[in-house]
Amino acid sequence: MLRTGPSSALTDDQTGRAARPANATASVVENAPHRTVTKELAHRTTETDVFPTRWSRISDTRFRFTAHWPAAHPFFGPVDAIHQDPMIVGETLRQASMVLAHAEFGAPADTHFVMWDLTVFTDPGALLLADAAEPVVVDVVCSEIRRRGRGLAGMRTTMEFRRAGRFVARGTGSTGCTSPLAYRRLRAGQLDAMDKPVPALPGIEPGLTGRDRPEDVVLAPGDGPGVWHLRVDTGHPVLFPRPNDHVPGMVLFEAARQAATAASGLRPFLPRAMTVTFDRYAELHSPCRLETEVLDESPGEVTVRVSGRQDGESVFSARLTSARPRPVRSLS
Repeated sequence: MLRTGPSSALTDDQTGRAARPANATASVVENAPHRTVTKELAHRTTETDVFPTRWSRISDTRFRFTAHWPAAHPFFGPVDAIHQDPMIVGETLRQASMVLAHAEFGAPADTHFVMWDLTVFTDPGALLLADAAEPVVVDVVCSEIRRRGRGLAGMRTTMEFRRAGRFVARGTGSTGCTSPLAYRRLRAGQLDAMDKPVPALPGIEPGLTGRDRPEDVVLAPGDGPGVWHLRVDTGHPVLFPRPNDHVPGMVLFEAARQAATAASGLRPFLPRAMTVTFDRYAELHSPCRLETEVLDESPGEVTVRVSGRQDGESVFSARLTSARPRPVRSLS
């Protein structure tokens, strides 16, 4: 059954621009059926790496997902004995955005996606390992929807994450879509070089990055304090689940988090705010230099700016702010 009217208070994207979601004239579906998220829709190769589990359509631009953030995961595992990894919020947002692009906005399965920006705000006190069994409810607004003919050229997704009714995080990201033919014209040289090996540089000490396993480190030693090089391991099952002609945006996001952790010396580094803007593709076969600047802008918090440059040009810029852990209360 259809009705008209607003369905939620989530109406603006995280950049402060007004989204154009359900409004006074948008049709809203009551008791909408749920659809299951597959690993293909989420662009993952194993089910254990898929965090959104199902979704329902509320209106043309509004959706609600249920997600599961496991207590243990080979990469998105806990950062200490208390907290889950805040990066799982960004990864859930990324997966849910691609699910909607394919299943609700008609992007073909062979569409190439590029992430232009990603912003995540979290309440670290709500990202508790003890609450991992609780489902996460994700309310989504799609805005800035751009069409190319009948196809999808790109859109922004803004999401609010709650667990047992408690606010956990909010995020937004803008994604562009490119057809295989257009992508071939744009990236022919890089696509033809995908079989060329990419030697993995030696990583820095895992503990400096907030990681436990050497294989999860994406930073290599640099040539000065607060400077590192991007370490690319195309065989990593989570960071590179399939062959790629460039470094995925989430690898750069993880590199920014690891660089902020190493530069700040804060253990654990629990960002309450993370913003990254991508300026160009990060190439696999050229060194990418990461530079950091630590800013002590307010008591009890540390903000780190991270910039990535390759071949003399900016690849990405990020800003991460972490508050020192405070006492938290579990839902249970």
